[in-house]
Amino acid sequence: MIRVLLADDENLVRSAFAALLGLEDDVEVVAQASSGAEALAMARAQGPDVAVLDLQMPDRDGISVAAELTTVLPGCGLVIVTGHGRPGHLKRALEAGVRGFLPKTVSAAVLTEVVRTVHRGGRYVDPELAAEAISAGDSPLTPREADVLELAAGGAPVEEIAARAHLSPGTVRNYLSAAAAKLGAPNRHAAVEAARRHGWI
Repeated sequence: MIRVLLADDENLVRSAFAALLGLEDDVEVVAQASSGAEALAMARAQGPDVAVLDLQMPDRDGISVAAELTTVLPGCGLVIVTGHGRPGHLKRALEAGVRGFLPKTVSAAVLTEVVRTVHRGGRYVDPELAAEAISAGDSPLTPREADVLELAAGGAPVEEIAARAHLSPGTVRNYLSAAAAKLGAPNRHAAVEAARRHGWI
């Protein structure tokens, strides 16, 4: 039996995944979480074989949760699901030890097969996302610059970005100006557009 942890802040998506995986004879959803912190707590308590993590949760992203889980539960297979996969995310996820990366639009059959593949020690990356990552090239942004730039994409003020990224406003400003300089952009809005155009956020 493959014991699975599901983490997604969208209750409907998480419940649907749980219901679909629950139909399989060899898969059991042992824990569900709606945030990164809850996912880590549940992983420690339940020791799942595979963790299926949403890329973007309110408190922290799935990739940073995955990176921590490689230390907390080294034997746990890690899968990231996302509603908006970018090539930069894929690269960061693979570097963090993630073995499965797929969009939320996949069928139940594909999700189940990815869980099994990752549990066996294999790897699965959505072919479309992989092709985009290859064509996008390497990002000049550091992971932190990319994170901060992504948080700035919605036009949030520096203070809000700082709170969400657990950084000081001054550090956020430094990251934003460094990202803009690297991308040759006159301001953070232009930097967001440039980074998105290249698939780096």
